[in-house]
Amino acid sequence: MRLNTAKICFVVSVLLQGQNLIRAEQIQQNQINKETSSLIRKKLSRRYRQGIIRNKISTNKSLLREELYILNHPINLSIPNNSSKVIAKKIYPLKISDIEHIVKANNPDLEVYRREIKQQEYNLNKEISSWYPTLDFVASTQNSRSDKNAERDLYRDEDLDEETTNELGITQTELGYRDDLYTEEANSKLSLELNWDLIDPSRIPNIAAARDTYQKAKNSYLIQLRDLKLEALNAYFSLQQSDEGVRIGKASQKASQVSLDDAKARYQAGIGTKLDVLEAETQLARDERLLTEKLSDQSINQRTLAKILNLPYEFTPIADSPIQTIGIWNKSLEDSIFAALEFRKELENLRLDISINNNTANAALASAQPKLTLFNTLDKSFYEDIKSKNSPDQDSTSINHTYGLKANWRLFDGWNANSSYNYNKQVARVSEAKFVSEKNKIRQEIETDFFQLQSAIKDLASSNSEVVAAKESLRLARLRFKAGLTTQREVVNNQRDLTQAEVVFAEAISAYNTSISNLSRKTGMNYIKNCHSSKEMTSKDENSNLKKSTTQPFLVITSCPETLIKD
Repeated sequence: MRLNTAKICFVVSVLLQGQNLIRAEQIQQNQINKETSSLIRKKLSRRYRQGIIRNKISTNKSLLREELYILNHPINLSIPNNSSKVIAKKIYPLKISDIEHIVKANNPDLEVYRREIKQQEYNLNKEISSWYPTLDFVASTQNSRSDKNAERDLYRDEDLDEETTNELGITQTELGYRDDLYTEEANSKLSLELNWDLIDPSRIPNIAAARDTYQKAKNSYLIQLRDLKLEALNAYFSLQQSDEGVRIGKASQKASQVSLDDAKARYQAGIGTKLDVLEAETQLARDERLLTEKLSDQSINQRTLAKILNLPYEFTPIADSPIQTIGIWNKSLEDSIFAALEFRKELENLRLDISINNNTANAALASAQPKLTLFNTLDKSFYEDIKSKNSPDQDSTSINHTYGLKANWRLFDGWNANSSYNYNKQVARVSEAKFVSEKNKIRQEIETDFFQLQSAIKDLASSNSEVVAAKESLRLARLRFKAGLTTQREVVNNQRDLTQAEVVFAEAISAYNTSISNLSRKTGMNYIKNCHSSKEMTSKDENSNLKKSTTQPFLVITSCPETLIKD
């Protein structure tokens, strides 16, 4: 393990020496860019604080740091009311250390997962409430009327005298309205009902399933957060690569323009040929096309990063630092795989799925088991004879108190409970099979990323050497051309080789950083950040053939802690 680490450190130190030679000419320009970025950030933050005072900007202080308030996501339901609101008018230099914080605060997908966590928390509280009794208050009132005079009117004949009898032998007078045949009553009832399930076989499995579902929601949020952080970091690396491509394109275009001017001057002086001019024009056209492509890639990568971070419409993110290697992965393949299997929440979610389905199966089986409930009911009834208000003896009040135990046992349900139990058990078996598949998938991902990292290290070495050699070849070709020992074609070819070598070198750095960030995300282990200045580093591994080596520092990296990622 120490031997492998020493070898990796040696290879990277050699790469960094060559990289620093290539970057030496850019240090002054990078310093100017950093100072400009710092001024832009301070200026935007000052304007933003002024906007807060005027109540023009809504903030989310609980998620964003004060210096990043300006990048607070737009209001969820807001839509720009005119086309000028969607134009990106401002740029914001983003540090790589700001990426994770902005993703966590702004990304709308994470807000969805946060809401799901709250939903499952409330669902868990609902299931826990089944341990407690329920107390219901019921109130009711009703009025009733009874009028038997309507029945008597069927036998009454208005054309007959009052003393005339009908076929029943009843006189018309007797068939008249009688007050004692009309009644009106009012009944009211108040009730308190207490029910407490003393024995409920489905209660414990339902609570356990709800608790596992709540934990699964939290794990899903953490998985999504880690994936979005990785996506944002890779987008940032792509943006750095496109920025480097734009720099290479501009430098190549400028060099081609100089070569063309020289070729034209030599042609006009009679010491050059028309072919030299045409070759220089061809190379200039190629470099202009390359610059156009890189500018397009830069714009696309900027908007991709803005979309992941959910930035306000008016802001365009730019990389605060140039592309560079971010560190060293000093873990072995075995350690990386073991850490990934321990770290990945996807496996824990599959375990929770198994537990949820088993508990759901037990809850289904409980529907056919006896249930015992304690009940206690207190009723108070009021009766009032509205017609006889002058006779208070007609009113009455009664109180009833009922309590006891009630058992409920479904003896036959058509095998419904048994079928539901078997169904959920089979779903749990499916989750077990998925667990094995996910475990193999994680191993394959780590192996792929690890081998890609080894390949990226070799690509860095070869492309670094290629750039150094191409620069020297171009310098010699230009000297030979000025001395009349070669043609413009040799200069053009060497310039094209240098441009291609620089593009490949930038791609190698981006692939190296991507591989390290992928391994860091999938294993939960952080890479080593080199914080040492240029000095001799002695290996303490007695079995290592590398005892002393000189390394150069990583650009813009000032700390080298080796810690676990904590989300």
